[in-house]
Amino acid sequence: MTVTVFGSSRCAEGSAEYELAYDLGRGLAASGYSVCNGGFGGTMEAGARGAKEAGGSTIGVTVGLFGQSANPWIDRTIPTPTLVERLLKLIELGDAYVTLRGATGTLLELAAVWEMMNKGIILQKPLLTFQPYWSPLIEMITREFPPEQSGNTKLIREVKTAEECVLMLNQLLPRP
Repeated sequence: MTVTVFGSSRCAEGSAEYELAYDLGRGLAASGYSVCNGGFGGTMEAGARGAKEAGGSTIGVTVGLFGQSANPWIDRTIPTPTLVERLLKLIELGDAYVTLRGATGTLLELAAVWEMMNKGIILQKPLLTFQPYWSPLIEMITREFPPEQSGNTKLIREVKTAEECVLMLNQLLPRP
């Protein structure tokens, strides 16, 4: 089983964001999940590093537009020519999705998964976000478009720690 993790490329080693992504990658790998992400720096590097150091496997979906190589913790690189193709590949590979803190790119990833599940374009799969960062957005959207009115179950679950995230995924996904 593969967990696609979305997050910021702009956090440094030693920051709280980096450590959270590292702990998440480590926990996912320890539970038998492969970690998939955008393959570059920041939380992508941290999550892949945590997974590799815990003996897990990693996938990096990169985009040629940025002119960068995947970080050294990526086992398998899948290059894509455009951001849209990268996004679609990240979604395709995930059996579940986790959204860390990020900027507009991470917002796009979260929104795309959420909308594709909401419209039935992809199967409903676990979609977890970290509190408190994404909470205002999720509260606003669920207030304006309640799941009971749209006929969908609650599509997003919120967590506070890497450990809580892994435990929830272990409950929601068939064991690897």
